[in-house]
Amino acid sequence: MLDHQFRCSLDDALARPAQPLRPLVSMTLRPSSPRFVRLRRRLLDEWLLVLLVALLPVMLWLAPSRPAEIAALVDWKTIDALAGLMALSRGLELSGVIDRIGRALVRRIRSERTLAVVLMLFAALLSAVVTNDVALFVTVPLTLALARATPLPVGRLVVFQALAVNAGSAASPVGNPQNLLLWQVSGLGFVDFLVAMLPIAGAMTAILFALAPLAFAGRRIAPPETASPMPLSPWLAGVSLAAYPGFILLLNAGLAPSAAAIVLGFYAVAFRRVLLGLDWALLAVFILMFVVLGLLARLPIVAEAAPSALAWPGGVYVLGAALSQVMSNVPAAIFLAFFTDDWRALAWGVSVGGFGLAIGSLANLIALRLAKQPGLWLEFHRWSLPMLVLGLAAGAVLLER
Repeated sequence: MLDHQFRCSLDDALARPAQPLRPLVSMTLRPSSPRFVRLRRRLLDEWLLVLLVALLPVMLWLAPSRPAEIAALVDWKTIDALAGLMALSRGLELSGVIDRIGRALVRRIRSERTLAVVLMLFAALLSAVVTNDVALFVTVPLTLALARATPLPVGRLVVFQALAVNAGSAASPVGNPQNLLLWQVSGLGFVDFLVAMLPIAGAMTAILFALAPLAFAGRRIAPPETASPMPLSPWLAGVSLAAYPGFILLLNAGLAPSAAAIVLGFYAVAFRRVLLGLDWALLAVFILMFVVLGLLARLPIVAEAAPSALAWPGGVYVLGAALSQVMSNVPAAIFLAFFTDDWRALAWGVSVGGFGLAIGSLANLIALRLAKQPGLWLEFHRWSLPMLVLGLAAGAVLLER
C-alpha cells in the first residue's frame, strides 16, 4: 500500500508543471522585464567601460605583460588627482551653491541672446574649476527648467553649452581629464600650464561667442520662473570651496596621492553621501584606458607607424585633433602621450578635437544624453563641425607665433 501511495505521489508530482521556475525564467530572460531593461540601460550608459573590459583580454593576448608591467602603464598621479577633484566637484554640486549661483545669473535676463551668452559664460567658467562634465550636470538641468517656464530653443542652448565647456575647460589644468593628465606629464606648475593653454582656450572661446549672434535671436523673453532650487548646505559648500586651493597646491607640489587621501578620507568621515554619489565607474574607465592604450602602443606595428604619423603636416597637434574624432580626446591624449614629449601641441590638438564629431569629447555625449531633444545630434554637428575647422586653423596660427 505504501508503494502504491508513493507511486501515485510521484506520478502527481511529475504531472504538475514546474510553476516556480517559469516566473524566474521569464523575469530574468524576457527582454521586456524590468530587470533586463535596467541592465541594458546600465550597459548603454557605461558603454565605454564595457568596451574597454572587452578589449583588455584581446590586448593582453596581443601584448602579453606581467602584472607589474600592466600596473606601470597607469599614471597613478593622474588617477589620484582625478579622484580628489571628482570628490571636491561632487561636494560643491551637492551643496547647492552652484545651483544658486546659476539661478542668480539668469534671474534678470530679458532676451534670448543674452540668456544664451550668460549660460555659455557660466558653463565655460564653471568647467575651468569643476571639470567640463560636472559643469554640464549643473547647467543643462538648469536650462531644461528654464525652458519649461518660457519658450526657448533648448536644444541649441544645450549645444552651445557643450561647446562652451570644451573651450573653457581647455584653459585650466583641472578643467578636463586630458589636461589633468598632460599637466602631470609636463611637470609644470599650475600657473605655467594655465598660461600655456590660455591662447588656444581664448581663441576657441572667442570663436564660439562670435557664432552666438548667428544662433540666437535678440527677441525678448518673459522672466523665467524656475523650479525650486536645490537645498543649500553652507557647511558642505564652505568646506569644499576652502579645500579646492589646498588640493591644487598639493598637486602642484607633486603630492597627488596625499592630496587625494586627505580629500577622500575627509568626505568618508564627514559627508559620506559625496563618495556614495561619486562616479567610480569613470575612474575605472581611466585606469583601463591607460592599460589598453598602453598595450596598444607596445604593438610593433603601432610603435613603427606612430613616428611616421607624427611627421605628417601639423604633427602631433593635427594628429591629436584627428584621433579625437575617432576615439575621443581623452584616449587620444593618453595614447599619443606614449610617443611625444611635445605636451603643449598635444594638449592644444586634443582640446580642439573636442569639437567636430560628438564623440570628440565625452562632455558632448553627456550634454546630448541629458537634453534628450529630438534632432539634437544634427543641431550639434551643425555648429560643432565649423568650430573644429575654425579652432584648428586658429591653433595652427598661434602655434607658429
